[in-house]
Amino acid sequence: MTPATLLYRALTDPGVLAGYSAEQWNALIRVARAERLFGSLAALAKRQPFWEALPAGARRNMDDELSIVAADHLRARFEIDRAAHALASLHVPVILMKGSAYLAAGLTAGSGRRIGDLDILVPRPALADAEAALREHGWLAAKEDAYDDHYYRAWMHELPPLVHGERGCVIDVHHSILPLTARLRPDAEALVASRVRTDGGVFVLGDVEMVLHAATHLAYDGEFEGGSRNLWDIHQLIGDFAGRSNFWERLEAAAALHQLTGPIRRALRLAARLYGTTVPDRLLGSADSVDRLALRKLHGRDAFGIQQARIASRLLYMRGHWLRMPPAMLARHLTRKFLVRRGLWPAAAHRSDQ
Repeated sequence: MTPATLLYRALTDPGVLAGYSAEQWNALIRVARAERLFGSLAALAKRQPFWEALPAGARRNMDDELSIVAADHLRARFEIDRAAHALASLHVPVILMKGSAYLAAGLTAGSGRRIGDLDILVPRPALADAEAALREHGWLAAKEDAYDDHYYRAWMHELPPLVHGERGCVIDVHHSILPLTARLRPDAEALVASRVRTDGGVFVLGDVEMVLHAATHLAYDGEFEGGSRNLWDIHQLIGDFAGRSNFWERLEAAAALHQLTGPIRRALRLAARLYGTTVPDRLLGSADSVDRLALRKLHGRDAFGIQQARIASRLLYMRGHWLRMPPAMLARHLTRKFLVRRGLWPAAAHRSDQ
């Protein structure tokens, strides 16, 4: 059993925690922290009838984590309110994404989940107005590198990150869920049209679109960094949504519309493998070499939480960039990044080869 397996088992069957040894608890906590799932684990453990019987040290660590999560959620709700206020004059849909969406919608996926940057989706024609409104309310460019600024604006699915000058919170303003250079082209207008208003008055993506976004972030846009948490999000979202009318049929149709059948199948396969997510067989597809690399990485942390699957990680990193850019652009981009890291290219130089 890998140290990561201790975590995956505990998340899906918290009862196993009562039988973990001190050595297993040490490994579990380190891996859960490294995968940013310790808060989710703590929230589950706290609800168990055997909570008081768990080791005192483990309970202290989990209580501390839950205090951090509570502060995260309080801050996230405040930032959601401030962003909504700043953008209210635009009269265009502003849609929360990822952790802030789970929190605002009261979904199970938000329970115990750490929340970092605020991610929002706006219609692409409104990007300039949205950025101007946020800047008027104290958000500033988080990056001063002209190359990176051009890279985001010309090729990515979001603006360069903005950070609030006083509070330090970061907001990522998206207009789609995949870069413009990606081989797949989700229908951004359909994503915006899927929005649902929460009880708090803010918007989130529709149920199937929310699952598709999580799957895309995991299986196409990234290198499976944080994959355990993304898959746990997907597992819990499906737990909340699968009982809704025609959920699986709607998910399948939406995946086809957005050209995301491949990413959703991969994400569902991996969620079923790690967490036992119940998925209709027709949506799983066949496992391949990328699945094997992903599983190697997902199980690659040692008992200290250090990632040991270096080859798999490197190959997945290269795959992620290959999917996001045409070959010539990718070669230029990676060459420049390499030269900057080696100090052979001025990091803040004005755009040149993009």
